[in-house]
Amino acid sequence: MGWWKTLGSKAGIAGKSSPSPAGEGNSELSLARRRNLPAVWLCGLFTILSVGMVLGVLLLIAWHAFGYYWPRPIMDITVRSEDGEKRFYGIVVGHQTGINPADPTKRLSQTRLRLANRDLVESEFIWVEDEKLAIKPAPATVGVVERTEYGDAIGNLLELKVEGDHPTTIAPTDPQFLPRLNDEIRRVRERKAKIRRLERELAYLVEPLQKLHAAAAAIRAKPEISDRDRQKLTELEGRIKELERDISPRQREMEEELTRLRQGAERATLTLALADGREVEIPIWKVIRVYLPNQMSLREKVGHYLSKLWEFYTTEPREANTEGGIYPAIVGTVVLVFLMTLAVVPLGVLAAIYLSEYARPNLFTKLLRISINNLAGVPSIVFGMFGLGFFIYTVGGLIDRTFFADQLPTPTFGTGGVLWAALTLALLTIPVVIVAAEESFAAIPQGLREGALALGCTKWQLLRRILLPNALPGILTGVILAVERAAGEVAPLMLVGVVKLAPSLPVDSYPPYLHLERKFMHLGFHIYDVGFQSPNVEAALPVVYLTAFTLIVLVLLLNGVALWLRNRLRRELGGEV
Repeated sequence: MGWWKTLGSKAGIAGKSSPSPAGEGNSELSLARRRNLPAVWLCGLFTILSVGMVLGVLLLIAWHAFGYYWPRPIMDITVRSEDGEKRFYGIVVGHQTGINPADPTKRLSQTRLRLANRDLVESEFIWVEDEKLAIKPAPATVGVVERTEYGDAIGNLLELKVEGDHPTTIAPTDPQFLPRLNDEIRRVRERKAKIRRLERELAYLVEPLQKLHAAAAAIRAKPEISDRDRQKLTELEGRIKELERDISPRQREMEEELTRLRQGAERATLTLALADGREVEIPIWKVIRVYLPNQMSLREKVGHYLSKLWEFYTTEPREANTEGGIYPAIVGTVVLVFLMTLAVVPLGVLAAIYLSEYARPNLFTKLLRISINNLAGVPSIVFGMFGLGFFIYTVGGLIDRTFFADQLPTPTFGTGGVLWAALTLALLTIPVVIVAAEESFAAIPQGLREGALALGCTKWQLLRRILLPNALPGILTGVILAVERAAGEVAPLMLVGVVKLAPSLPVDSYPPYLHLERKFMHLGFHIYDVGFQSPNVEAALPVVYLTAFTLIVLVLLLNGVALWLRNRLRRELGGEV
C-alpha cells in the first residue's frame, strides 16, 4: 500500500503545515484516492494504448517483411474458365472472403496466387475464385530460379547444359545435377564480382579524362569561340594527351581483362518445363540461385532464409529496385545522418550558448527566439528549395567556378550531393538542437556559475569546465530528436541529391574516400520510390516493408547510442542534470 501513500502525499492534501490527527489524515487520504484514481487509470489506459499501437505497427511491418523470404511450397494450380483450363506452377500467398458482387446474398471466396515467370504470364499475381481453382502439390523437381531479369521463374527442372571443351548435359535424376548447377552459379557469381571490381577501377581511372573531354566538347559546341576559349581548348587538349599517355597502358590491360572475363560467360544454360508444357532456357549468367522448396528440409529452409536476408542487406538493388538489396541506401542514410550531426551540433550549441549566456533580454533576442520557434514549423520541402537555391546553385556554383573551372560546364559541386543534403537537413533540425541545448543551459543551477566566478574563473573557463559538461545530456537529447527527424525526411532530399539508384557510394576505398559531391540513396526515399513509383507494386511490397523495418531499427540504433552516452554522462555528473 506504499504507492497509495505516495499518491496521497503528492496530491497536496488540505495544504496544512501541521500534522493532522490519525482519523482526519485517513479520511483526507481516502478523499485523495477517490479524486485521483480515475485520472491515474485514464493516464495508464492511454499509455497502454499508445505503446500498443506502436508495437502493433512494428509487429505488422515485421510480419510482412520477414515472412516473405521463407520458402513456401510450390503448388500445381489449375484455373478453370470459359475458355478452358490453364495450368500453372505457383505459390499460394493469400486468401480473402467477401460479398459476391453478382449476388449479394452469397459469399465470394478468393485465393491469391503468385505465378512468377513475369516474362511469360500476363500478371505475376492473380486472384482466383475458389470454385474455379484446383490446387495440389507440385512434383519435387519443380524449383524456383531467381534471375537478374524478370524476377523468379518457376518450373520443372529438365536439364543443365554446359558448353566448352567438353560439352555435357546433366539431367535432374543425376546425383551430380544440383552440385554441378551450384558450382556453375558460384563460378558466374565470382566472375561477376571480378567484372564489377574492374569496372569500378576503370571508371575511377578514366574519370578525370572523361571530365576533360566533356569540358573540351562544351567549348567546341559554342556558336562563337573566343581567343580565350581557344587558349583554354589548347590547354585541355594538351592535358588530355598527357593523361591518355599516362593511363593508356593500365586502361588497355584492364579492358583486355574485362573482355576475357566476359567471353564464355554464358557457357551453361538451365532448361525448365512450365506446367502447360512450354520449355524455357535460362542462361546461368542470369541466375542468382536455384532452390527446390518441395524437397527442402527445415535446416535448408533456415539456411536459405538467412542467405536471402544477408543478400538484402549487402547487395545492390535490381529490377527497378523491386528486388535485390538496399546496401547503398543504408550507407547513404548513415553518411547523411553523420554529416548532418557534424554540422548541426556545433551550430546549434554555439547559438544556444549565445542566447543563454551572452545575449541580453532585448527586442533583438525576442525576435531571434521567435524566429527559431517559427523555423521549426516550416515545411521541410521549403528547406529543400532553399538548399537547392543557396547551397547548390550559389555556393556550389561558386566552388565550381573557383576550383573546378576546367571541368565546367559539367558541375562538380554545383549539383545535388550528400554534402548539400546534410547541410539542408542541418538547417531543418537546428531549431530542435538550439531549444534543447538552451533549456539544458538554463537548467544548470545559478549557484554553479556564481561559485565558479567567485573562485576567479574566466567566462571561457566557466563555459568549458562547468556549463558544457553539465549541459551535454540535454544537448544529446536535442541531437537524438534531430537524428530522428533527419533520418525519416524525404521531401527536401529529392531536391538536393537523393537518387533512385546511385552508381557509386559516397564512401569507398578510393581517395579521398569520402566523396561529398556524389549523389546518394536514402532508405526513406527508397521506400517512397519502391512503394509508389514501381512498375510492379505487388512484387515490391516485401521490399517496402523490410526497408521500413530497417529504417526504424537504424533510427533506434542511432538513438540508442546517443541515449547510452547521455545516461553515462548523467551518472558521471551524479544525476544533477
